[in-house]
Amino acid sequence: MKKNSSEDITNRTLVPILALDLHYEYLNELKAVFADLKKVNKIASQFTWNEKDLNIEERIKEEVVLITDLDLKIVFASNRIKRMTGYQEEEVLGKTPKMFQGPATCKSVLKEIKEAIRLKVPFKKTIENYKKDGRTYKCSVDAAPIYNLKGKISHFIAFEKEDKSA
Repeated sequence: MKKNSSEDITNRTLVPILALDLHYEYLNELKAVFADLKKVNKIASQFTWNEKDLNIEERIKEEVVLITDLDLKIVFASNRIKRMTGYQEEEVLGKTPKMFQGPATCKSVLKEIKEAIRLKVPFKKTIENYKKDGRTYKCSVDAAPIYNLKGKISHFIAFEKEDKSA
């Protein structure tokens, strides 16, 4: 038996619409990554970093990138911050990463991080952080000071991701 033509058309158009939705989502993610890279490159140029050594271009695709000034005030947060924490970049700018900490955050790990920052050395730690809605998550942090071309530290950078295994 032959289907009527409107039923046939409906069945054929569902798959392309789903494909377009996925394509649109992917394009939006790519736009966000490029916008983030443009902002980071602007900061890097302004403060004369050798950003190639930081491997930002690769890492920004999969991780949250946070850049703070020497007072640990956030000057840049990549678009992925929203997915991980619930906060928009505008909500974290000018604040310190302490905004993600709370009662469940391990004090000894915080001491180790504080000491690494004081000594201006890279560190990798996993810490219990808080999302905007109050839920906790394990955050894997890989952070380091950023030096300008004159060898002076101008900022700190952290590559962060939610640690689902912990």
